[in-house]
Amino acid sequence: MSIPAVPFLDLVTPHREMEEELVAAFREALRSAAFIGGAQVDAFEREFAEFCGSTHCVGVANGTDAVRFALMAAGVKPGDAVVTVAHTFIATCEAISQAGAGVEFVDIDARTYCMNPAELETYLAACEVDSRTGRPLGQRTGKPIAAVLPVHLYGQVADMDAILATASRYGLFVVEDACQAHGAEYRTGSGTWKRAGTFGKAAAFSFYPGKNLGACGEAGAVTTDDEHVARTIRMLREHGQAQKYYHDLEGYNGRLDAIQAAFLRVKLRRLSDWTSQRRAAAARYGELLSSTAGVTLPYESDRSRSVYHLYVIRHHERDVLAEYLKSQGVSTGLHYPLPVHLQKCYAAWGYTEGHLPATERAANEILSLPMFPGLSSAQQRRVGESITTFDNRLVER
Repeated sequence: MSIPAVPFLDLVTPHREMEEELVAAFREALRSAAFIGGAQVDAFEREFAEFCGSTHCVGVANGTDAVRFALMAAGVKPGDAVVTVAHTFIATCEAISQAGAGVEFVDIDARTYCMNPAELETYLAACEVDSRTGRPLGQRTGKPIAAVLPVHLYGQVADMDAILATASRYGLFVVEDACQAHGAEYRTGSGTWKRAGTFGKAAAFSFYPGKNLGACGEAGAVTTDDEHVARTIRMLREHGQAQKYYHDLEGYNGRLDAIQAAFLRVKLRRLSDWTSQRRAAAARYGELLSSTAGVTLPYESDRSRSVYHLYVIRHHERDVLAEYLKSQGVSTGLHYPLPVHLQKCYAAWGYTEGHLPATERAANEILSLPMFPGLSSAQQRRVGESITTFDNRLVER
């Protein structure tokens, strides 16, 4: 009798458990014909804003729209540049480009995989200054830099105190890419714990099905404390109209689907419990793998409470380890195997290997282990034992 495989992600079980509530939400939409906007969208926006601790939440069609609209509404204009990281999903950079801005990269912190504030400071200090705007000019694009876009990766908030302080010194605003950080917390210098989505001028969230808070399809949102930013995003998502058929600007069709908003409301009520399960699973992995010499465990800053969207280890024989785990019925993931600055679609930008060393080293060594609410202790033991066996065999070679 074969042993059941350990999946990388289980989206079937939680949806089976919520099936009646989700069906009821869908049935309500059918009976009211409320498919675009309306009470469900309004309610989700209020509830998610309250969850994050922000004043406003604006639902949009997906996470890429969320990043793009957040940048545009916060003040990024065509001809500007935005500083971000290359260790991220390409949507981060797509959103910058689609807002009409150029992309400038800085390296990551080798432990957290988030933007390294020291690298940001070093980069900005070396930039020439635009005599017209007084802002730093991007070293690659030559465009005046308007904003910094840190990515809260794998469920951990970037070092926001340092990033905000550096951005402020150079006259730049900050927009958060919080697409992997629903409910993640960061302790500010004053000792206050705040959730992702409340640090910058705006923050973008994705509700792609595999996220900690995932829709049953595509969905996203922007949080902000700035009423003007929120109002602008509401126009951008709906063809630029402030009221029906009166268009203050040229916008997009980027609305949050009302049925997805209803589904997200059902799931949001469970998110805190799911986060607790993820944190417990991360602690178990730490115990199981703490003595495995070849494995580098995820680092969680004492100023951060990660929500473990992903549980990412490092190993110098990553590809061989992944194949061995596959042979043992353990599914894994790679987030991300090729940094954005080395992607074929951006070859014209002129980046080569060696430009972002910490990013490139991480891409060659990281491996995402199974992580989801409901991951059992037995499944984790199997993962841990398989990794330990693999590592012991390497030592014996």
